Amino acid sequence: MEQVDPMASWPTGRLLSTAARLVEHAWIDALEKLGLTHAGLIVLHLLDAGSLSQTELAKRARVEVQTMSRTLERLEREGYVGREKHPQDGRRHVVTRTAVGREVWISSRTLEADLFPSITDNPGMRAALLEIIQATSAGRWERN
Repeated sequence: MEQVDPMASWPTGRLLSTAARLVEHAWIDALEKLGLTHAGLIVLHLLDAGSLSQTELAKRARVEVQTMSRTLERLEREGYVGREKHPQDGRRHVVTRTAVGREVWISSRTLEADLFPSITDNPGMRAALLEIIQATSAGRWERN
């Protein structure tokens, strides 16, 4: 008799939550080996286009400014980013990825492919995830 996976009857939200937790654990383990956190990786990725203010980084990462500040403190201690006062507004900080930060970011770019096997319909899954993120975050992050 064929055994049915009990998760097959779970609601989509529970499946998504379970998958997210498992993916997060795998990411944490892999990123620790690089001296990074998931939040730190996001910052290094966002800085690929150039320097940004701490507030803009928080908005783009969809986190509170205080949360971004803690992430930047750790990245700065590791030598991955530098923060300087904005030339026109001394109340703001401009964040720049350092050469060391760029090296660690480049070395992290294959993590997804290394950690997770190819998914049959990767473009479809990405589209569905983006749709879920956009639908559930509407109005939440515009306050920043």
